Amino acid sequence: MVSAAVAGALVGMAFAALPAGAQEGQTGLQQQVEKLNAGQEALRQEILAMQKQLQEIRTLLQARPAAPAQAAAPQPPLPAELTIQGAPIKGSANAPVTIVEFSDFQCPFCGRHFNQTLGLLDKEYISTGKVKYVFRHFPLERIHPQAFKASEAAECAAAQGKFWEMHDRLFANQQMLMPPDLLKHGEAVGLDTAKFASCLTPGTTATRIRGDLALGSQAGVTATPNFFLGTTIPGGKIKVTRKLNGAVPFATFKAAIDALLAGAPPAE
Repeated sequence: MVSAAVAGALVGMAFAALPAGAQEGQTGLQQQVEKLNAGQEALRQEILAMQKQLQEIRTLLQARPAAPAQAAAPQPPLPAELTIQGAPIKGSANAPVTIVEFSDFQCPFCGRHFNQTLGLLDKEYISTGKVKYVFRHFPLERIHPQAFKASEAAECAAAQGKFWEMHDRLFANQQMLMPPDLLKHGEAVGLDTAKFASCLTPGTTATRIRGDLALGSQAGVTATPNFFLGTTIPGGKIKVTRKLNGAVPFATFKAAIDALLAGAPPAE
């Protein structure tokens, strides 16, 4: 890059070499070049001053003590026990470990748990008699407007001994949960459609579902899916030892279940 001094000298030499008439015409050009050089120098000084200020700010920031990490919001305490009476159960009644799921048939994360994890749990723990799996309704009505009626459909299917068939059907068809769809699902799983429609239309099972919602809220459930794990104890209850939030992977369940099995006495 040509310096301001060299540029000025070159312009001066070129100016001197011009004829007298041309020299007068070039006076304005030389003045513009001088102004440009002066402006460049002023800009350079401003940049140097800004760099100095930034370095001072950086030094001050490095000298400040680190801000303390914000404490995480305290988690609500686990319920000591949780009743499973009246809820649909999958697996052996004498399984030493129980999992209680609070779920929503329209919830995509609940659907992910059904599609990715529940089958593995069934294969390794539920069907082998190690885990009893309990379903509780927790339809989030504000964001899932079809969830409550889907829960009613599952309970109406339970009245005909087909809760888990309807459970699987609803999660496999989460985009089809309007009342006409529910009637078709009932027919697909082999229900008496007249009885199913008679149960579903007036909301016969709504009280049962509201009871699950109240139980979940008391246990600290705010979103779905939520899982409570614990040892099976007499009286239709579990002793809660662990809570899992969200559609966690099978490996997380496996670690928690294996730890419980290692220290869980057989259920009576």
